[in-house]
Amino acid sequence: MTEDIASIIRESIQVKQDLLEDPVLLARIGEATTLVVVALKSGHKVLFCGNGGSAADAQHLAAELSGKFYLDRDPLPAEALHCNSSYLTAVGNDFGYDQVYSRMIRGFGHPGDVLIALSTSGNSKNVINALREAELAGMVRIGMTGATGGAMKDHCQCLLNMPSTDTPRIQEAHILVGHILCQLVESQLFRP
Repeated sequence: MTEDIASIIRESIQVKQDLLEDPVLLARIGEATTLVVVALKSGHKVLFCGNGGSAADAQHLAAELSGKFYLDRDPLPAEALHCNSSYLTAVGNDFGYDQVYSRMIRGFGHPGDVLIALSTSGNSKNVINALREAELAGMVRIGMTGATGGAMKDHCQCLLNMPSTDTPRIQEAHILVGHILCQLVESQLFRP
């Protein structure tokens, strides 16, 4: 079992090593950071969406912005779209689960706001619908996916596609990149 554990850790490290050695992806992380900073400086908000583990990651990253990362500072307007279970179940029941995020974007999304959409496959229909609705609303669209980008790649202004096709390794990289983004956003907005 020890070798199995070591093998899993090596696989996770390899994805991060591949990320570290990809100058295009590193530049896109910087671009995403800039898009979020510009939006927040202009009085806009950041919305997150995803399913399953990606929903948990969305909620985690929204909390890092709306609460704090390192600095004791003012909260930033950031929220994960799945946190209202009454809304989620009502819309899922009445309109279909593929509409749960797009309807919320239609209600709360404004030009200049940011949508950060997470999907390991890049093919989650409700997340793609949210990106389409965000485009109609004039929102900035950042996607976090696995290596291929899936169908989401055609709907994102900035695609952060992790160098893996293995769901757990993609999710681990999403949290790393999400933490980088939150740390840099916080630093750019609140450090003198």
